[in-house]
Amino acid sequence: MNPLHIYAVIIGSEILNGRRVDKHFDFVKRALAQRGYTLHCVEIIKDDAALIKSSFERVRADEKSRMFCFGGIGSTPDDLTRAIAADVFRGSPLVRHTKFEKDIIEHFGEGAYPNRIHMAELPEGAELLKNPVNNMSGFYLDERYFFMPGFPEMAHPMVEEAIARFFPQNRILYRKTLHALCSEERLIAIMKLMPDDVECSSLPMFVNEKANVEMSVASYDEKITLRYFGMFMDFLEANDIGFEVKE
Repeated sequence: MNPLHIYAVIIGSEILNGRRVDKHFDFVKRALAQRGYTLHCVEIIKDDAALIKSSFERVRADEKSRMFCFGGIGSTPDDLTRAIAADVFRGSPLVRHTKFEKDIIEHFGEGAYPNRIHMAELPEGAELLKNPVNNMSGFYLDERYFFMPGFPEMAHPMVEEAIARFFPQNRILYRKTLHALCSEERLIAIMKLMPDDVECSSLPMFVNEKANVEMSVASYDEKITLRYFGMFMDFLEANDIGFEVKE
């Protein structure tokens, strides 16, 4: 259904060990939804070179991929993202970005050396994403792969910039959802009738110790959504199973 496979890769051992709470997933999900897009995959991974590389390689291998990557673009030893991105997406070493180098020197003066200046070492052909907090930019490659710092106040305006520039308004996704007083097992036969261009998902739950299920049907054609959603309602009514339409 979604012509793009949009990945969010959130890098930070501090999230996994509980020192920080992730704020990127929900923000990206909502920002994309305003343009009619949904996420394909979300990962929260530690600052581990092999793990980051495998994530990037999977994204690169997907011809429909777009990626928002958070974290690891600073100048400390655990900031691995820039070098791994250069390896995976370019197959070449980092190169000094002239504009970013100038920005770092202007902002930090002598404090740019010996460490901060390395933030200007980016994959070949990288373009900058504006950082409204301190002008220490994020970057993107091929108008597909977007790399931002881990700090939400810096990263989220970069996400908005990327979406505004490179994600044209998508078609409206029409969704219908119901809550049925039965197990999802009762509805599997109907689920199997859904065509590939219709999103169908079930969420089992227990209410008062009894099996219930939330069914959701969506497509970019409102009539098709209503047609296949109606199949669930018809089945439930024919079998005298209570349900409530939620949206």
